[in-house]
Amino acid sequence: METINNIELRDENIYPDEIVLNSILGQSYESYLELLELFQKYEMNYEWLYYHDGKAWLCKVQKKKRTIVWMSVWKNYIQATIYFPLKLLDTVLALDISETTKDKIVSTNNVGKSKPCIFEIRSKEALVDFEKVMKLKIASK
Repeated sequence: METINNIELRDENIYPDEIVLNSILGQSYESYLELLELFQKYEMNYEWLYYHDGKAWLCKVQKKKRTIVWMSVWKNYIQATIYFPLKLLDTVLALDISETTKDKIVSTNNVGKSKPCIFEIRSKEALVDFEKVMKLKIASK
């Protein structure tokens, strides 16, 4: 039987500080810290906010006032999502990223006129493709 992992951080009264995140992410917490360093490298700000529509805490990562990445916390990993307009899908797929990443992007359902590029950040290896896609998002208009 397959186990479905559920999004964590559902309690509006429990802010996702380092202690809370470390307890949920476990070994992936180090990768989360590396993500934060990556955001700093590209001069981006992040903010944890509770969203009532989704009933969970999400982290919005912005460059100036433009949202680049959305993050959610799952048991033992961070899910980082970057949305692209469908017209840029070929540009995303032309990046030097793994075939596995490309296949996952293509197979993910569209959200309106956008294609979500979803990364499960469990280790620093996942950050290689993530950074390339994030750089494209920052550069695109």
